[in-house]
Amino acid sequence: MRHGRYPFIVGFLIAPVTIYVTFVIAPYLQAFYLAMTNWRGVSANPKFIGLDNFRRLLEDDTFWKAVRHHGVLLLVLPLASIAIALVFAFLLNVGGGSKAGVMTGVWGSKFYRIVFFFPQVLAVVIVAVIFQRVYAPDESGLLNGFLGLVGVDPVPFMADKNIALFAIIAVLVWQAVGFYVVLFSAGMASVPKDIYEAAVLDGAGRGSMFFKVTLPLLWDTLQVAWVYLGIAAFDAFAIVQVLSIDRGGPDGATTVLGMEIYRNAFDYSQFGYASAMGVALFFLTITFAALTLRVSRRETIEL
Repeated sequence: MRHGRYPFIVGFLIAPVTIYVTFVIAPYLQAFYLAMTNWRGVSANPKFIGLDNFRRLLEDDTFWKAVRHHGVLLLVLPLASIAIALVFAFLLNVGGGSKAGVMTGVWGSKFYRIVFFFPQVLAVVIVAVIFQRVYAPDESGLLNGFLGLVGVDPVPFMADKNIALFAIIAVLVWQAVGFYVVLFSAGMASVPKDIYEAAVLDGAGRGSMFFKVTLPLLWDTLQVAWVYLGIAAFDAFAIVQVLSIDRGGPDGATTVLGMEIYRNAFDYSQFGYASAMGVALFFLTITFAALTLRVSRRETIEL
């Protein structure tokens, strides 16, 4: 039986492993190789230049500006999205208090879950186009229309380099919150109601239940959410491409690494240098995920 088992396992694994190596591992290896060449997208035999592209990265102010923007995204996007999603999920699951000895959410919680999840069914480009109208610099824009009603002059949200990046972050948060509301709601639904009821009997208010019961029991879910949102913070290409002025403007105020990779590859035909940026982005993302999982690791609470 043991000798017949291994050929059976290999027979099942060979096809998916071959597909994975061909379409995932091989492109990564090719990108790493191209990052050490001066390939411009035309020559069939690019010249190998070693680590010159990476040395150039270290002296590229635009590259470091994009990295700084990712740092801001990495700080604000997960914090804002998780905080908002946690509050809404708590209200939808136990925010209605205890009725007949059972913890319930606010009235209409099932409908609100659908509303919160709605941005997830929209393509990223559609979200960016929608917010082009929201951020329009005249009173035809949704926000400036409201500001005009109270006598405030129109605000150039995407043209002001001091606020453009935060306007981009607001879109990313708006798009992400719905998914994490549903994710955290599922985590809270798996918590036995007896725990919440015992906390109520002990005199715990909603604030105490949130910080002392809900958060500790959702720690693993929060950890996953933080990693996913951190990876999203290293992306943001599509939103920046469509929504920002001059693709990362004004004056590079909203540029991200994905935008610079696209620009160097398809505008300047510097595919080798763009690949070097891609490799840098790959290691930044992997490092963040590994550090987050390491730092936030803790013992699982048994229910």
